[in-house]
Amino acid sequence: MPNVTAVAHRGAPYHFRENTLDSLRSALRLGADAVEVDVRLTRDGVPVLLHDETLKRLWEHDRPLLSLSADEVRGLTAGRVPTLAEALTATDGHRVMLDLPGTPDVRAARQVVDVVRRCGAADRVYYCAGATAMLAVRAADPAAEIALTWTTLAPPRPALLDAVRPRWLNYRFGLVSRDLSARVHKDGYLLSVWTADTRRTMRRLLALGVDSITTNRIETLCGLRTTRQPVVRREHARRPGTRAVADAGPEV
Repeated sequence: MPNVTAVAHRGAPYHFRENTLDSLRSALRLGADAVEVDVRLTRDGVPVLLHDETLKRLWEHDRPLLSLSADEVRGLTAGRVPTLAEALTATDGHRVMLDLPGTPDVRAARQVVDVVRRCGAADRVYYCAGATAMLAVRAADPAAEIALTWTTLAPPRPALLDAVRPRWLNYRFGLVSRDLSARVHKDGYLLSVWTADTRRTMRRLLALGVDSITTNRIETLCGLRTTRQPVVRREHARRPGTRAVADAGPEV
């Protein structure tokens, strides 16, 4: 089986609550090469880790995040919804994929990018989401490493690719075939896939030559890999607007 970058989806959610520091640390102990987290802004513009628009599903408070300050979120969750800065500190030395749910504008993207820079994490962070969010990230940071999430078999338009300049194309696992993998690599991109949780699916994706798999079961994926793959470091990433090298080795 080929090597693949193992990305832990929201940490290790079968062991700890998703997008918490305990979940991220657990995923890294289990062998993840990178962790994927969801980032949203509080009312006062602080990036925190939360997938949903509200605190209801995970924290039993039916309160929209955008209606709460960072201090209020901390109080309602006993400090267990970490800020992005706290998450970057907890994952020091490891790759982090920042998924930006919703449709953040350039101002919101810039607030996230600014935290990444202040934490000295720009060389290990990469961003994933759909076209609108990734255009905002590209406007906020011309050097950002991007995994453009794509949800159809029709390839992204050349004009969009020129504007976003992704390093990765990020597909739902069910869309990935040998032809799609070959096309993505021929076009000079790395292929990132989400969210594969069964051994059967993981083996199929490994056989198709994907470069990265995002999973909720990181220990299962790591167990399937025959050799440990080095983390994809930022210095080996292709520069925006250039083609990926053949041995380039996500997601978030």
